[in-house]
Amino acid sequence: MTITSKGLEHLGFTQSEFSLQDDGEGVYIKKWLSKKSQPSESDITTADKQAQAEYDSKQYARNRADEYPEIKEQLDLLYKDMLADKGDKSGTWFAAVKAVKDKYAKE
Repeated sequence: MTITSKGLEHLGFTQSEFSLQDDGEGVYIKKWLSKKSQPSESDITTADKQAQAEYDSKQYARNRADEYPEIKEQLDLLYKDMLADKGDKSGTWFAAVKAVKDKYAKE
């Protein structure tokens, strides 16, 4: 088992409540500074796996954020949409955002 700060943080602890160390044989808790009781290695490992699963499940959102047009470009597209004929959706903010949402659909 490996102790990680990510696992401890997922359990609700802050980095000011613990000190980790690795002497080459794996990470361990060097100092426990929290007033709350120290969780077991098993609890920390489980929490680390849960945090990683939550992170992995949001990959579509990170992909979307990377591909959306810059906010000033989106605002320009919205402005042009307000001036244009509402029947034509080509090249609009709607089309730009929908293309990214379609490419990275929520699972």
